[in-house]
Amino acid sequence: MYGPGDVRVENVPDPTLQQPTDALVRVVRSCVCGSDLHPYHSMPASAEGSPMGHEFIGVVEETGSAVSTVKAGDFVIAPFAFFDNTCEFCREGMTTNCLHGGFFSTAQAEAVRVPQADGTLVKAPVGEDSALLPSLLTLSDVLITGHHAAVTAGVNARTTVTVIGDGAVGLLAVLAAKRLGAEQIVLMGRHKDRTDLGREFGATDVVAERGEEGIAKVRELTGGHGTHTVLECVGHMPAYEQAFGVVRAGGVISRVGVPQYEEAPVGMGTLWGRNITLTGGPGAQRPYIEDLLPDVLEGRIEPGKVFDRTVGLDGVPDGYRAMDAREALKVLVQP
Repeated sequence: MYGPGDVRVENVPDPTLQQPTDALVRVVRSCVCGSDLHPYHSMPASAEGSPMGHEFIGVVEETGSAVSTVKAGDFVIAPFAFFDNTCEFCREGMTTNCLHGGFFSTAQAEAVRVPQADGTLVKAPVGEDSALLPSLLTLSDVLITGHHAAVTAGVNARTTVTVIGDGAVGLLAVLAAKRLGAEQIVLMGRHKDRTDLGREFGATDVVAERGEEGIAKVRELTGGHGTHTVLECVGHMPAYEQAFGVVRAGGVISRVGVPQYEEAPVGMGTLWGRNITLTGGPGAQRPYIEDLLPDVLEGRIEPGKVFDRTVGLDGVPDGYRAMDAREALKVLVQP
């Protein structure tokens, strides 16, 4: 990406092993993320450009001498961050805060160097022709991010839920909330094709209105009090304002949409005075993949339904355009 709206496909040198803990993975499927649209709108123009992509699944081609948990030929899922899975933060389940970790940024490509391969890569017992590939790819980001929103908010059978955003993360936050037992899930979104999928994933109500009108509608659906939990899956200030407008006193707001702001209301009239908890953050926690993988493999959930367009690498620039124009929900990339 060279600047707003300027995505190009270029040949670059093949990745190589740089550390004994590295692995090289041939990408079988990647995708364009809704968070990629933030720099697509606002990235400063650059003569050098920045490689893009943080979601991928693929086949291990080569490993460093210190790698022991995966080998050449293994099919693997890579979360959008890499981590050693042994440092003090990883042991506490916060792998995105690994002392030796970082985030992928080169996955819209044919191959990726994976640092900390032992801690990062999760093997899956499938072949490259598996019909499960789209759903397995969601375990790289959008499903584990939606799940992170639900988990950090404390969603369970006793909590009501509002999900803000009908992008892929929002829809899979609905699926995650349903999987955790929530019986009332309000999806705030205004694109019918997407909210219909949200209903399929478990949304009990859809609110298309925004702002004060949308807040009033959610409160009407919840006895005037709002929901116990709010999963904010957008990242822009209007979504955050809706979140504190619809959350119940004593409730929890979990933000997993990458925030496009640094300052936000947290005072007496918004959070503090009503005992609201604010949580969330990056959701690339390895334990989530291990928890959710059996449900995907055994067909209990089908999160891959969020992909509604497939392109090759040459089609990635148009994939960005289609997602930005809301012509596609989420674009799958098949190198």
